[in-house]
Amino acid sequence: MTLSTRDRRALAFLGVSTILGLVVQFWPESTATPPGVVAPVADSDQAEKRLARLREIAASVPAKEAVLKSVSAELALREKGLLRADTAAQAQAQMLQLLRRLASAEMIDIRTTELGPMVPFAGAYGAINVSVQMECRIEQLINLLAAIGQQPELLSTSDLRIASGSVKEKTMAVRLTVTGLMPAKAVPAKKGGAL
Repeated sequence: MTLSTRDRRALAFLGVSTILGLVVQFWPESTATPPGVVAPVADSDQAEKRLARLREIAASVPAKEAVLKSVSAELALREKGLLRADTAAQAQAQMLQLLRRLASAEMIDIRTTELGPMVPFAGAYGAINVSVQMECRIEQLINLLAAIGQQPELLSTSDLRIASGSVKEKTMAVRLTVTGLMPAKAVPAKKGGAL
């Protein structure tokens, strides 16, 4: 087999490159690695200061536990009015049942209902919207709004639209949206894992 001049030059270049690579690979380093860092030896003064600091931290633990207990009790009292349901649909049904009961007490007939989406509220809660349409007199509406505000559940009127109704009967068409709060565990998570 005969080699062309081009192949001979390529082989020579390969040989020289291999020799240079081996020299660089095995060449001894001129600077030695610095020795590992040794932890300083603590003297008795430093140990006493550290012990005093740990005692201060340990002494503050009972006070922090008392604050945690009082804050937890206050939170439980404030969250007493949350709607208790496993799912958003159950909470909406609970709100709708409550609105129907309050409206029937005022002799108001709810004509249509609309269930809004559940949205996160302040990170730890979920807000549920229920809208109802009805026709009633002004005093019935005022009594209904007062009754909603007196409920133990955390409910509020978030939207109120009034249009003219029957002039002869002195009624008006009302669209009322009520918002209730519930724990965030029942709030459906958005796609992507974020609330």
